[in-house]
Amino acid sequence: MNSYSNSYREAGVDVTAGYQAVELMKKHVARTMIPGVVSGIGGFGGLFEPDLTGMKYPTLVSGTDGVGTKVKIAFLLGKHDTIGIDCVAMCVNDVICCGAKPLFFLDYIACGKNVPEKIAAIVSGVAEGCVQSGCALIGGETAEHPGLMPADEYDLAGFSVGIVDQEKIIDGSGLKKGDALIGLHSSGVHSNGFSLVRRVLDLNKRTINARLDDLSATLGETLLKPTKIYVKPVLELQNKCDVHAISHITGGGFYENIPRMMRDGLTAKIEKSSLPRLPIFELIEHLGNISEHDMFNTFNMGIGMCIALPAEQADEALRLLKSSGTEASLIGEVTEGSGGVELC
Repeated sequence: MNSYSNSYREAGVDVTAGYQAVELMKKHVARTMIPGVVSGIGGFGGLFEPDLTGMKYPTLVSGTDGVGTKVKIAFLLGKHDTIGIDCVAMCVNDVICCGAKPLFFLDYIACGKNVPEKIAAIVSGVAEGCVQSGCALIGGETAEHPGLMPADEYDLAGFSVGIVDQEKIIDGSGLKKGDALIGLHSSGVHSNGFSLVRRVLDLNKRTINARLDDLSATLGETLLKPTKIYVKPVLELQNKCDVHAISHITGGGFYENIPRMMRDGLTAKIEKSSLPRLPIFELIEHLGNISEHDMFNTFNMGIGMCIALPAEQADEALRLLKSSGTEASLIGEVTEGSGGVELC
């Protein structure tokens, strides 16, 4: 390739490093190829031909998000091959809340300096997230921003598109009093609340590698653990049970996200004692002297996704989730009320 610019390199942007990064990431992108992919990476747009067989009213569902200041943990650890999983998870877990199957994903990486091996490591995580969710990585962008951000830092965002037949959209309209609430367990902090986490835990090169009581790994390893991707087990659950509503527990925790799946006049009553105990949240609450309300208004508290379905189907739902390797538990029920969510 005869594309290079010494002048641009002197200004801090090395276009040839971008080409090298693309070559290194191709093997990772190849892992995500599924039926429907029309184009490879490198074009001006990613092409995808969806299979509309059996759909009366195909409806596209999109989601976009990033991983926030969790990237700071990756910087401290010098580990960049899992943060991409978080980026995919934050998008596809939103898309699945509507009942849609994710089709494809695109990423955007902004960095202070393009180090091809680091960019390829980030994309390897994005590819892994796509494999876990059954969608294709059909494009992306890497932008070098010297002077805007430090040379050793980057930010990561993504965009996903899914599809669902309009008749099967999950929008909470079928929600009713007495529905059971199933909580899908999280892997930890996931990708929210890290500005608070970093302040409370005073993270630096020394503390990030600390081993604390009750944690099964170092503090940094515990915090960097990727966000769980719930797409495949939830799609299977939709085929076997009458799912009425789904909420992805992200920023804003229980108090912001669960009301988003409720209808007027109904409240999600959740038993706090039914939630899994994750030591990392107890550590954050204790060291930061954070109120219980603020914990539940910031973090997922061990539940990454909440699903409402008929009470008589709760046992079957739990069995199906367990058979798919997804830890879940009955965490409450839908009651009459106007509070959106009630923790008791």
